[in-house]
Amino acid sequence: MSSEELIRQDDVTIRFAGDSGDGMQLTGSQFTDTTAKVGNDLATFPDYPSEIRAPAGTRAGVSGFQIHFSSHDIYTAGDAPSVLVAMNPAALIVNYKDLKPGGIILVNTGAFTEGDLKRADLDSNPLEDGTLAGYRVIEEDINQRTIEALEGTELGKKDVLRCKNFYTLGMMYWLFSRPVEPTLTWLEKKFAKKPELVDANTRALKAGYNHGQLLRLFQGRYEVPKVEGTAPGTYRNIMGNESLSIGLAVGSRLAGLKPFLGSYPITPATEILQQLARMKNYDVVTCQMEDEIAGVCTAIGASYAGRLGITSTSGPGLALKTEALGLAVITELPLVVVDVQRAGPSTGLPTKVEQSDLLQSIFGRNGEAPIPVIACSSPSDAFETAVEAVRIATEFMTPVILLSDNYIANGTEPWKLPEMDSLPDMKVEFVTDPEGFQPYNRDERLVRGWAIPGTPGLQHRVGGLEKDHVTGAVSHDPDNHHEMVLTRQNKIMGIRETIPTPELAGDTEGDLLVVAWGSTFGQARAATERLQKKGHKISHIHLRHLWPLPYGLEEIFAGFKHIICPELNLGQLARVLTSEYPKYPFESYAKVKGKPFQAFELAAHFEKILEEKS
Repeated sequence: MSSEELIRQDDVTIRFAGDSGDGMQLTGSQFTDTTAKVGNDLATFPDYPSEIRAPAGTRAGVSGFQIHFSSHDIYTAGDAPSVLVAMNPAALIVNYKDLKPGGIILVNTGAFTEGDLKRADLDSNPLEDGTLAGYRVIEEDINQRTIEALEGTELGKKDVLRCKNFYTLGMMYWLFSRPVEPTLTWLEKKFAKKPELVDANTRALKAGYNHGQLLRLFQGRYEVPKVEGTAPGTYRNIMGNESLSIGLAVGSRLAGLKPFLGSYPITPATEILQQLARMKNYDVVTCQMEDEIAGVCTAIGASYAGRLGITSTSGPGLALKTEALGLAVITELPLVVVDVQRAGPSTGLPTKVEQSDLLQSIFGRNGEAPIPVIACSSPSDAFETAVEAVRIATEFMTPVILLSDNYIANGTEPWKLPEMDSLPDMKVEFVTDPEGFQPYNRDERLVRGWAIPGTPGLQHRVGGLEKDHVTGAVSHDPDNHHEMVLTRQNKIMGIRETIPTPELAGDTEGDLLVVAWGSTFGQARAATERLQKKGHKISHIHLRHLWPLPYGLEEIFAGFKHIICPELNLGQLARVLTSEYPKYPFESYAKVKGKPFQAFELAAHFEKILEEKS
């Protein structure tokens, strides 16, 4: 321990920002993994450039990684950062306004040449023109320090400078009392076949750590104690896409099925294909298809053959899959469709967050083609929501759309591994008895049986043309079509019998109810709790099941004078709720900036409503 003052903090938010080639995502992920091992609760928000390779040093090319870690339970990746690490002028100018007043800015002055300023579209140097007044600015030539630390290595200058992110990471480890050992172990495994890279990055990491300790660049050193009273169990740090992938595999295992993923790479859903491709030892089969339509059609074919068909995509790909989703509806085959939403329309901002696919998911098909829609609320919740999607798909013989988004997909948080015996029993029973078999015979829930092709005596016909309500033969009879449309609709609405009413966070009566869905959970819950502590009569419910809507909502709505729906779109949930519950006025609070809500901005808006309407 150094002689600097050790300052205890309950929570801290750090943002690493630099060019795409500066390794900010790797730096952030290593800081995150180490922080998880220390025992803090945490949440992260990686922020990638929208262009695959924007020009180096430009504002469009800035890559960021924010981590919020705490000694108590937290809901979000943080509002205003306490510390900003800026590796170049573009990273500084894009991010400094988000910093808390008086916050720390660590600047790499080695990237502040005249050319660097020009690429960042700056007429003057923000380190000299008063732009950063009100912040504690620490200027350090990290480029030069890294070169000095790696003097004598066989690496060229370009490769040496690639190690500057580990030098920076070492400084942050010292500042926030994090151990370097987990990263040293990671380096040895990552570059086991390239010992020169292990040595170089190790030297850079230790030099950065020692630099903070010896030169006393900071006024003090910070300590964020681990969370106390955590429920016992095995925890791991997990990303949303990874959590969702594991949930799909586990859900399939619980259903007694072998999963098949037919997919086409698309940001930010591609990682699901990559994750499931690593699970061959769990009987997971993945197939990267030539386009979105082929992806969903192979998944439907897999379900027809007795596997669980899965396809993953983002908003543009969901639009392309629309006709095939109608095929899955009319054939009544189980299918899980994962839509990791991103900002649109068209290609839009593919690495930014938005919740703009809700109406497309519920209503965006030709004909009367009802599909249940559910949404996960956080990286760890993605696991449970994926299991729930498998349950609904197999229990009701229907496609299911599972909505995630970029904030969840690339964010991380601690996840407690569940015990397998605590998960639902939802084993599928295939039809095997040929006596009296008809492909569209239904049970009391209007669900038809699932017969695998090739089972003796169970030959049957499915396809896109309308079916006879019993035999499955093609039927053009208008009364039969009417009956089948109503039957499929009533089957989907019957799912409500198996889903719970959402829990209410707060009193059952009050002045304002916050109704949210998806990745707005953390910010909405944190904002609500802040105002509850101030004595406001405000409560929050979060919807996982978006179609059909669960029972009990009307009784909840009746207890509040005003209802607001914060969404990263132009009010899509508010429109659905207004249609389904017309007697209640649903107010929308919209944000479509490609960025998540911040808890403080929601709290400020909610408080304004409470004051204006009191």
